[in-house]
Amino acid sequence: MEKSSNAKANVSGAAPRPERWVSVDALRGFDMLWIVGGGGLVSALNKAGGDQGFLHLCAEQLKHKEWQGFAFEDLIFPLFVFIVGISLTFSLGRIAGQEGQSKAHWRLFRRAALLFALGILYSGGFKDPWPGMRIMGVLQRIALCYCFAGLLFLHLRTRGLVIAFFVLLLGYWAVMSFVPAPGQPHVSFEPDKNIANYVDFHCLPGRLHEKTRDPEGLLSTFPAVATCLLGVFAGLLIQNTNVSNARKLMLFVLGGAAMVGLGFLWGLQFPVIKKLWTSSFVLVAGGYSCLLLAFFYLIIDAWKLKRWALPFLWVGTNALAIYLMRNIVDVQALAMRFVGGDIQAALGAYGPLVMNMVSLGFTLLFAWYLYKKEIFLRL
Repeated sequence: MEKSSNAKANVSGAAPRPERWVSVDALRGFDMLWIVGGGGLVSALNKAGGDQGFLHLCAEQLKHKEWQGFAFEDLIFPLFVFIVGISLTFSLGRIAGQEGQSKAHWRLFRRAALLFALGILYSGGFKDPWPGMRIMGVLQRIALCYCFAGLLFLHLRTRGLVIAFFVLLLGYWAVMSFVPAPGQPHVSFEPDKNIANYVDFHCLPGRLHEKTRDPEGLLSTFPAVATCLLGVFAGLLIQNTNVSNARKLMLFVLGGAAMVGLGFLWGLQFPVIKKLWTSSFVLVAGGYSCLLLAFFYLIIDAWKLKRWALPFLWVGTNALAIYLMRNIVDVQALAMRFVGGDIQAALGAYGPLVMNMVSLGFTLLFAWYLYKKEIFLRL
């Protein structure tokens, strides 16, 4: 049996290394567009249409569940973590195979540290005196998932990765299901009554996003790493030259559907809760992520229909830059300079819609410019 790590095994052998699926970059851009303006555009369109019918249903799906349950909006973050897992199999696998494990580790730690630091700046940085600074956040969680999933990828073979995945899911389930928060008479999954929220309140330094708890907290980072590992599994399957693309597509569809079903079934005991990143949530979000990846692959890579996805590619190839730009530049205020005031008033109910369209248009223009000039910002 071959004793090299996954990272080395993936770049060795007689079979040629497959090209990275364009659909992965497009899916990343699709995901990021909802973060940087797509949700606001649908909400404005719904209000202009009278807040009823199909548009109302779409707008409701673009709102996070208050606690338990699952909406499309709850998929956006774990989908990005899933794609991070896919991407690291390409980048770290290539570096480990060509330059060695030490170079791969240096790249892994450097990128994770920079991403974590950018997350702190994104959340406000040092503008508020301690303890007003937020330590955890979206980019920080991505950094931690990337770091720990990357370490597992570099040091474990596929069987070990599968074991690690189940240990993370089942271990978190056991802690949440059998360890009551101190002061609580029994185990609970309700806000501020569960062990994860208790740990965040008492152990997480700095400002908590929701005052008494944080959706990107300490304990819930462990199952988030499992979400990233699902992306690693997807990346390994994509790079497996012994499996045809048609079979890969079938595996993503069947596997995705099975995870969604199992996740909701598990949710009967361990509820699907994004703010706790429950193990059932990992399966549901991971299943939908696989189904979306299969859909994008089928349309873009298999059927070669790429033109419709160009805006997604513009954004997907510079996702971090677009995300940070929206935090640094007040694009809504910029749009107001063009279609605000009397123009917005004259448009009536369609004023907010036009405002969101212009705002999103500026974001796409920036992404297009970077793509056209072949400027791809990387850490």
